Amino acid sequence: MNKILTSPSSIGQISSAPFDLLNEHGYEYINNPYGRKLTEDEVIDLAKDCIGIVAGVEPLTPYVMDNLPNLKCISRVGVGLDSVDLEYAKKKGIVVTYTPDGPTRAVAELTLGMTLSLLRRIPQAHRDMRNHKWGKQIGNLLFGKRIGVLGLGRIGRLVSELFRGLGNPVMGFDPYADSSWAKENNVDLVDFDELIKSCDILTIHVPPSDSPIIGKTELALMKKGSFLINISRGGIVDEGAMLEALVSNSLAGAAIDVFDQEPYSGPLCDLDNVVLTPHLGSYAKEGKLKMEVDAVQNLIDVLKNV
Repeated sequence: MNKILTSPSSIGQISSAPFDLLNEHGYEYINNPYGRKLTEDEVIDLAKDCIGIVAGVEPLTPYVMDNLPNLKCISRVGVGLDSVDLEYAKKKGIVVTYTPDGPTRAVAELTLGMTLSLLRRIPQAHRDMRNHKWGKQIGNLLFGKRIGVLGLGRIGRLVSELFRGLGNPVMGFDPYADSSWAKENNVDLVDFDELIKSCDILTIHVPPSDSPIIGKTELALMKKGSFLINISRGGIVDEGAMLEALVSNSLAGAAIDVFDQEPYSGPLCDLDNVVLTPHLGSYAKEGKLKMEVDAVQNLIDVLKNV
């Protein structure tokens, strides 16, 4: 019994390499037929005979695991593991792996791209041109802006290095910050409040949280006319408080890739001082393919030893 569920709806779209690797090692794979995130019952139905799951963001809960008696490994395509009950998996003897390096460059480059798009109002200018309107948008320079990076893991560190490479002063906060790396890359480590108060552009790269890290209080501390970039997780920023700050122009603009509820179609869509993307941080061909292949290889490596 060598069946594997490949649950991400887009796996294999760039290249057949993930499937080729499974075939090469003698595994039969079952694809997600729905083209969207699977429900608990759909995972159970598809993976009932599987020993492994190459996982997306579907809920891998105790209920799911209890109904998959042959499951030995969950190999996540990506970094976040909030959809997997890790404690219960450990209790059941199910090995959980992920791909920490695959999305780093893609998310960091999207952060830079979103920042430039927001400051120079590129999407608004593009919209005008598509509507046959010659309207010149007045934006802001990136030059001279102080960048605040909240979260200095793999992605936050690369974001810091990209902005430093452009000559921007960068400050960062992370409770586990690497002071040697910060010194080497001329990144000033400051406390949380100092970061919020002092930056012109705040970019967020932190793990999921049960409650917002940036809420009404924190937004009130930010400089009037500053910008917010969130390409981490939905729920990190209080969307209602952010909406108020954007409408009042105390926050000059925001670029958001992640939302409390996805797909998102809420009131942020109606604002002109935002850039919104549909959770595509890792959706660069090279990075996405690397994550898929790495996830399959992680699965194969685990199953060799169980």
